[in-house]
Amino acid sequence: MFELEAGEDPLPDGRVRRRGGGRKTAEAQDPDLVLALLALVEPDERGDPASPLRWTTRSLRDLAQELTRQGRPVSAPTVGRLLKDQGFSLQANAKTLEGKQHPDRDAQFRYINEQVKAHQADGEPVISVDTKKKEYLGDLPNPGRQWRPKGDPVRVEDHSFFFTGPHVPHAIPYGIYDMARNTGWVNVGIDHDTSAFAVESIRRWWRGRGSLDYPNANRLLITADCGGSNSYRFRLWKAELAGFAAETGLTVTVCHFPPSTSKWNKIEHRLFSHITMNWRGRPLTSHEVVVNSIAATRTHTGLTVTAELDTNAYPLGVSVSAERMSMLPIVPHTERGAWNYTISPADGHPPLSPCDDQARIRSESLHALADPRLTGMSRQELNELAACLAPGQAALAEQRNFEIRGGPRRQAKANHGRPLLTDADKTLIAIVYLRQICSQRVLSEMLEISQPPIGQAITETGKLLAARKLTIKPTVLRFTSAGALRDFLDSNTVPARPNRLALLADPALTGMSRPELAALTERLSLRQAAEAEQRKHRQRGGDRQASARGGIFQEKITDAERVLAVILGMRKVCTWQVVAELFQVSRRTIGNAQIWVRPLLEETDYTVTRAATRYSSADALLNALTPHDDNPAVTESTP
Repeated sequence: MFELEAGEDPLPDGRVRRRGGGRKTAEAQDPDLVLALLALVEPDERGDPASPLRWTTRSLRDLAQELTRQGRPVSAPTVGRLLKDQGFSLQANAKTLEGKQHPDRDAQFRYINEQVKAHQADGEPVISVDTKKKEYLGDLPNPGRQWRPKGDPVRVEDHSFFFTGPHVPHAIPYGIYDMARNTGWVNVGIDHDTSAFAVESIRRWWRGRGSLDYPNANRLLITADCGGSNSYRFRLWKAELAGFAAETGLTVTVCHFPPSTSKWNKIEHRLFSHITMNWRGRPLTSHEVVVNSIAATRTHTGLTVTAELDTNAYPLGVSVSAERMSMLPIVPHTERGAWNYTISPADGHPPLSPCDDQARIRSESLHALADPRLTGMSRQELNELAACLAPGQAALAEQRNFEIRGGPRRQAKANHGRPLLTDADKTLIAIVYLRQICSQRVLSEMLEISQPPIGQAITETGKLLAARKLTIKPTVLRFTSAGALRDFLDSNTVPARPNRLALLADPALTGMSRPELAALTERLSLRQAAEAEQRKHRQRGGDRQASARGGIFQEKITDAERVLAVILGMRKVCTWQVVAELFQVSRRTIGNAQIWVRPLLEETDYTVTRAATRYSSADALLNALTPHDDNPAVTESTP
């Protein structure tokens, strides 16, 4: 003002103040201001550990208040200017960390690339498959925004936990992306994301689009991640693909991406990402909305998508037996055969259908298991017992569903989610298991059902039987494989167990006659049983559960054989390792037998006499006991 009143010449370039005039900047007035600000915003491992902002949101306002509290008054806009000057900006989390990488990661990527190029060069179809995230239906918030009249947003539920759970309508989009034609096919299921559903989606794509786009195709390459319904570990996935190959006549090659690399699958960023952007901000209230939103997805690069609704049921727990799996025409590649394999049409191998073949196999197996020789009761008595337990089974199932839902049922029962086993089937399986006929693994192989549903059925039915004080007595029949059980049902052939006592109980080896050995074993039997039950009680930490069978199925070595093995070892007939070879068990099993039986023998005043002959191998001992042509008999006095 004084300069203007004095009539001095105006400043050049239209300035109102000479350079350097005006209030100094905050960082000029406080040289340590920038350092104090950086101490607040730098990463935790380098920042001030005593800062109260370490575990809070570092907004401009919070940073300004903290600096002011430290005696450096500054405004939020000034903090923003200083951060920008120092190269800071607002950034979200970057999903780039993949965890521990598989050692064959890069090699598998290169192999997949080579397979894709080879198939595309020959004009064969190459598809990328995966399951998109399950979407629950209802007036639920969906991320994203869309243009609407001002002040008129779409009203949705503020809490979504009431709309989640196994009995809430949902949509499961399974996508197939054609890499060469840039087209997508999405099969929207309403039941479960199983391997059968995944292959059915591929089958629908081939019928509706693939066979038209590739009329002369002989091969099909599928790239998929290593988990989910299309996991390389699932037998059902491979068996269903074998059925698909037999139906279409295509040679199907599957290449799986290594673990934790599913985002590299083309379908993730060429199909699913565009579907998510297309329905952003729109509540998925029905299956029709889901299907139409997916089918309307388009991109400027020419992506087109076809979507359809799949109302079929795909029950959980369906499995494939190892016997049937070995018959499928699956050839692993020389390069990482677990991830890369080819399935040929292979004439003579009928297609596998869970609705036909497996349902028939399951029904026939259940009918066979209901044989009175296995259950210990007539079929009429078994039906009456199943009817008696049915109300209790229904109550347990409803209680289990109540706990899963977190509350009462909000809608009527639907057709999806039906279990593979009825209440009568569960009763039959529990009876067979508790009678110690076979293990859960054998039942799984026979019924082609995974073990968790079988274990759950046995546990719940066992509790009901215990509550009614119904005791299921074990039988002497033991089967370690589904084939042996079928042979027994067909021809009444009982699997023979190696009679080690008849061969190794020779008086020349034991130092006593066979009646004396039998009497000694009989005296120790009660003590062995008591000691075994005490050990199991300590291992369990309490009493046996109601559904337990009361013993170990098909022990590798019996109590009598334990006594004989310990006597042979104590008499120095051979080494303990040779004893293990004679009884066809591990050295650890023989060691446990020694720990358990030796104290009992000492309590009975058993006198150990060293054997006259010591054998260095199991073959030498068995040859000495086996009669030859030139030595027709082996007496009890001469080893």
